[in-house]
Amino acid sequence: MSPHASPSAPLPPSAPATVSVFASPESWIESDALRQCQQVAALDGMIHVAGMPDLHPGKGAPIGAAMSSTVLYPFLVGSDIGCGIAVFPIKLKRAVPEKLAARFPDLDQPLDPERDADDPAWAVVAGDVPAGHLDGLGTVGRGNHFVELARVGTVFEPEHATRLGLATGDLVLVVHSGSRGLGERILRAHTEVHGAGPAADVAAYLSSHDEAVRWGSLNRRLLAARVAHALGAEPTEPVVDECHNLVEIRDGRYLHRKGAAPGDGRDVLVAATRGTPSYLVAAHAGPDANHSVAHGAGRKMSRADALRRGRAKHTVEELRRTPVGSVVVCGERQLLFEEAPSAYKRIEQVIADLVEHDLATPVATTVPLVTYKTSEVGPGRRSDRRRGRRPA
Repeated sequence: MSPHASPSAPLPPSAPATVSVFASPESWIESDALRQCQQVAALDGMIHVAGMPDLHPGKGAPIGAAMSSTVLYPFLVGSDIGCGIAVFPIKLKRAVPEKLAARFPDLDQPLDPERDADDPAWAVVAGDVPAGHLDGLGTVGRGNHFVELARVGTVFEPEHATRLGLATGDLVLVVHSGSRGLGERILRAHTEVHGAGPAADVAAYLSSHDEAVRWGSLNRRLLAARVAHALGAEPTEPVVDECHNLVEIRDGRYLHRKGAAPGDGRDVLVAATRGTPSYLVAAHAGPDANHSVAHGAGRKMSRADALRRGRAKHTVEELRRTPVGSVVVCGERQLLFEEAPSAYKRIEQVIADLVEHDLATPVATTVPLVTYKTSEVGPGRRSDRRRGRRPA
């Protein structure tokens, strides 16, 4: 149901909120994440909390959870409203990771409407930029965000893959990014007055929220277009684009998703690590799972732990070239260690849990070739902006 729909009259809770975690005994779920689920379940108006197999602790609320309530709580969506993952087909003559990595544009440099007026990526923008938010436009962001050139690997459901126009060996761009400061501004405006309390003006919050969701989707298209042009290809429409940080109104209730993708008949890319395949799945989750599925592998280490352990276990060179032969573009050494594959849960177990609980069916894998995290350009240097333009 659209976030623009009007809720029916609030439903009085008839029983304490329930908590379900869709993970097998073999899956490792932190006790802090389970504790956060119980804390959320104790909020006024909460009905049901569904934890996904990638569940892990977040700032104030669990990540990898879908939470239904008669009350709208902005902090349960978080600051990166509109964050999601999109998949774009791309056609290239040859796919040599090292050569293509060198051709990726600087996705830390935002597109400026005046300075970059002739950049061909603007062609994907139809109408005004949502909320007029130009800060960070066309940039990927930090943390676990990325833009990845990948190859379709194993196809489990050929007919479904064919409907999406995908087959083994095809190339795709996978884009994981959010609202680049817009969502943070929206959440801050709420928390400065109401803290972790409910939205005082639901309609006003939803209006701003919806703009951030649209902005995130537009930005993923801009990122894919910038990379496509830099690699000498034509931009395409996404075959998958699902947001995993949002609230929607469903059956008269507010369904908050924080790191959980819509699972009601959608195709979802469940992102793994930069050194392992990701999984495109056909989601078919029901009400017990709050119509949601996992959005990724989920962290098993905090960033501090990943940095400390990674420095003792890996070299920078090892993290720039992954076990699957892909190349990681990342000029920030600390981020390389924080985002090391070992910092995340096994994607195979996450997918197995989704299958075991009848939440999703694997369609195909995507195997990384080049993953962009942050620019290799050194401090004080500007990138060659011509790299982001269509080759002559």
